[in-house]
Amino acid sequence: MIARDGWPTITFAALLTGASFMISPWMAGIMGGVLALMVWFYRDPERTLPEEKEGWVSPADGKVVEIEEAFHPYTGSALKIGIFMSPLDVHVNRVPQKGTVEYLEYVPGKKWMAFAPKASEENERMYIGLHTDRGPVLLVQIAGFLARRIVCRLEKGQHLVRGERFGMIKLGSKVDVYLPKSVKSSVYIGQKVKAGKSVLGVTAKNEND
Repeated sequence: MIARDGWPTITFAALLTGASFMISPWMAGIMGGVLALMVWFYRDPERTLPEEKEGWVSPADGKVVEIEEAFHPYTGSALKIGIFMSPLDVHVNRVPQKGTVEYLEYVPGKKWMAFAPKASEENERMYIGLHTDRGPVLLVQIAGFLARRIVCRLEKGQHLVRGERFGMIKLGSKVDVYLPKSVKSSVYIGQKVKAGKSVLGVTAKNEND
C-alpha cells in the first residue's frame, strides 16, 4: 500500500521515467531507480493493533531516543517518549489511542538533526492535542535535517480511533508523544518500534478506575 501523500511524487517520477526511454536507456535506468526509491519511501503497510486495549501504540516507526517526565501547557505533567524516524523507516504517523482533536498548532523553526535534544524545542513542528477518556495526549511532528514537509490532515473536533493514520513527515524526522502520567512505559531507549503496532505504555488500572 502507498501513502496517499506520495502519489503526486510517484506519478511525476513515473512520467519522467517513461519520457526518459525516448532519450536514453541509461537515463531511463536511473529514473527507474528513483521511481523505485519513491515507491519504497512512501510505503504504508497495514498494521494489526495489539489486543491489549489499555496499551498506547506508537505514533511512528523508528527508534526510541527519549523517555522522560515533561510538561506542556496542554497536557500538564506528562510522560514524554521521543521516537527518531530515519529515512529508512515508514514515515506514516498513527494515533496512539482513540480521542478527539482538541488542539492544533504549527510552529516554524530550524532544521537541526531530528535526534538532537534541541530539535524538540527549536525545529519546525506541528502540535496535535487529543482529548481521550484517559487524559490529554500531545503528539509533536518534528521536521529534521532532511525533512522538508510535515503533513497533518487533522481538524479540531475530529474523532479518531487507535492506530488511525493522520499524516506523515517526509524524510528523516522525529515524533514526540506526551502521555498521561498514569501511563507506565513499556519501552526502553534504543528500542525499535512500529506505528500502530508497538505498545509504548499501559495505563495503570488502579489510576484509571
